[in-house]
Amino acid sequence: MKKDDAVSPVVGVMLMLVVTIIIAAVVSAFAGGLASSEQKAPTLAMETKITNTGYYYGSHMIMNVIAASEPIPGSDVKIVTTWRASNGVKNTSTVLPDVANTNYGTTILVAPWGYGPGIEEFGMYNTKTVEQNFGNYTLTAGTSMRAYPSGAWGPTSDPETYGGYGPGPDPTYEYVTGEGYVIGQDCDGMQALLGIDWNNLHDGDVVNVQVIHTPSGKKIYNEDVVVRGG
Repeated sequence: MKKDDAVSPVVGVMLMLVVTIIIAAVVSAFAGGLASSEQKAPTLAMETKITNTGYYYGSHMIMNVIAASEPIPGSDVKIVTTWRASNGVKNTSTVLPDVANTNYGTTILVAPWGYGPGIEEFGMYNTKTVEQNFGNYTLTAGTSMRAYPSGAWGPTSDPETYGGYGPGPDPTYEYVTGEGYVIGQDCDGMQALLGIDWNNLHDGDVVNVQVIHTPSGKKIYNEDVVVRGG
């Protein structure tokens, strides 16, 4: 009887060990499945320049793709900009691919516009094509993404009549209503990308620019960009 009593605890311990091993195996398999199903993010190297001259001419935000581990569809990324100007004004903007941007008024703009490799058809400035809308082009080495404020381009246009950002010959850092731009109604590329108060950014201010790969949720570009004046 004593020998029989000793067997039961041993069997119980062995059963507990077997159950523990099975549970560990299930948990490990489940965790491995989650890891294998996680979306891998591509890598992206870019150079970003932000310039505010105080008027439309020469002001821009340019994001040049230096390298990418693979061609990245623009529909798979979003851009987030965050800044605090030296005068205390601050802003955070998120730009989604091929989605109406309502940072300012009712005008729909899909900036930044693409140029170069990754865009089958493209034109400059007011001749932009649908392929140049953010979200419609592919990011690859040599692709350039650009935004600029509203203004009268070309020698035959009257800047002051057209309106826009600092339309006169001297920097004003202010928007003016005209035939081509109406305050409270229109939105230009710089406002779409940096927010309606972007004109508060002056030489030396810093803008954090992030590109997020939406399928994986990972940041593939993150840089603090120093704003330059004219």
